[in-house]
Amino acid sequence: MQSIKKIIEDKYFVTFITIVIIINAITLGLETSPKIKAEFGVILSLIDRVALTIFTIELITKIAVYKQRFFKDGWNIFDFLIVAVSLIPASGPFSVLRAFRIFRTLRLLSIVPSMKRIIQAIFISIPGILSVGTIIILIFYISSVLTTTFFGERFYEWFGTIGNSMYTLFQIMTLESWSMGIVRPVMKEFPLAWLFFVPFILVTTFAILNLFIGIIVDAMQQISKDGSHEEKSELDLQKKIMSMEIQLKEIKELLNYKK
Repeated sequence: MQSIKKIIEDKYFVTFITIVIIINAITLGLETSPKIKAEFGVILSLIDRVALTIFTIELITKIAVYKQRFFKDGWNIFDFLIVAVSLIPASGPFSVLRAFRIFRTLRLLSIVPSMKRIIQAIFISIPGILSVGTIIILIFYISSVLTTTFFGERFYEWFGTIGNSMYTLFQIMTLESWSMGIVRPVMKEFPLAWLFFVPFILVTTFAILNLFIGIIVDAMQQISKDGSHEEKSELDLQKKIMSMEIQLKEIKELLNYKK
């Protein structure tokens, strides 16, 4: 089992699985073209089956090597679920699962270290994101009530209801045609409308959204620090083991010399 473990943890094996994932993703994309599928459908289907076979063998091997430890790692469970869904026969009521085969591409998230760090950072930053999200929902709700009250009667399509106002304000927040498309027409009827829209854009677009970025960046820095500490601890442990091995070797040589 140790030799098999070395193989599945080797960087060349990981690179091979990464290449298979990318090739499989490309073939699944090509299958969406009726012309390409009609001409090369058999080949694309064969590549898909070979890729799924490789993923299944890899998964079974890992379970055999790691046993219960396999399911203690969230990334392993993630890979297991993706491959398990792909193994369900995509026929009859499950024909819709054929489209879900593209989710195999998400296995790159568990293989590529940089992607894995980003996903981990997102999960770590969820509490902060929820707090900022709550703030922005409050701002949107208050702003929707104000805009519906002020502009709803004259611009019903944009601000006639709370729902219309929220959608329009979301469009303004993304800076999509906010000036010529919405704000300037409103200002023709309400010249002082800019007193509301300009602060709204400054708060939501340039302040609140940057908080999301700041939270994720802070989480990534935290993961990087934790990773460097773990690498240092592992290196120190390896040094101690090597030192103990040298000492044991010297003791054995000393005992053999006395004999």
